Amino acid sequence: MKTQNTKLIRLPAVIERTGYSRSWIYELINQKQFPKPVKIGTRAIAFIETEIEEFLQELISKSRSLTNLEG
Repeated sequence: MKTQNTKLIRLPAVIERTGYSRSWIYELINQKQFPKPVKIGTRAIAFIETEIEEFLQELISKSRSLTNLEG
């Protein structure tokens, strides 16, 4: 079995990295357009760092391809 260094990050770090508000992140999760959080405690969640990074890279790629089509 391949071992991976998986890092979990909490919501404030996700907000800082994405620039999105807490409510917008939850809206995107409900629309299945944002990585789902992982339950880490009774009242605690975290996000998988690599999934957030992949989300951001995809967002950047889409944005740049749209910009190239318009220009």
